[in-house]
Amino acid sequence: MTTQLQPTLRYALVSRSTLAINTALAVGGTLFIALMAQISFPLPGSPVPFTGQTLAVLLLGTAYGANLGLATISLYIAAGVAGLPVFTQSTHGLSHLTGATGGYLVGMAAASYISGALAQKKLDQRFSTVIPTMLVSNVVIFAFGVLWLQHVTAQSWSWTFAHGFTPFIAAEALKIAIASTSLPVVWRLVTRLK
Repeated sequence: MTTQLQPTLRYALVSRSTLAINTALAVGGTLFIALMAQISFPLPGSPVPFTGQTLAVLLLGTAYGANLGLATISLYIAAGVAGLPVFTQSTHGLSHLTGATGGYLVGMAAASYISGALAQKKLDQRFSTVIPTMLVSNVVIFAFGVLWLQHVTAQSWSWTFAHGFTPFIAAEALKIAIASTSLPVVWRLVTRLK
């Protein structure tokens, strides 16, 4: 099985596209997200912990492109729901998808697709265009997350923002800075090597 080549880091580094290669990349990406999910700190009073998942999703979605990025985060979510200990603190189960953090997981899937689609337009290759790409992707994650958190907890909107959005702003800004600086640097290295 082959797919049309897209101008993403995945194709710059591994130009062949077969079912075996794509499966290996999806499994490897799932393991990366699971590892980053273990970087987890509970926030007082919030059912949503700080994790490294969003950084992993931003990097993988952008590097893999829309379809493979979405397939990878979908595989990660499916693995956790099926019982593999891939969620924060090596947990698993459907409650992660139906509970307070479910919207963030769905938002990560959507953000992975969006960041991948924008990367396919070469927006991840320059600092000036990758930063808006990362911002849009983060807005998508938190839009799904905050809406779902408010629905599940039935708390006020002020409580929801105070426990599901505001505490994450500084950390997400740091993640955006990491992704936005690393992607163009990797592209420059890849271009020089080619």
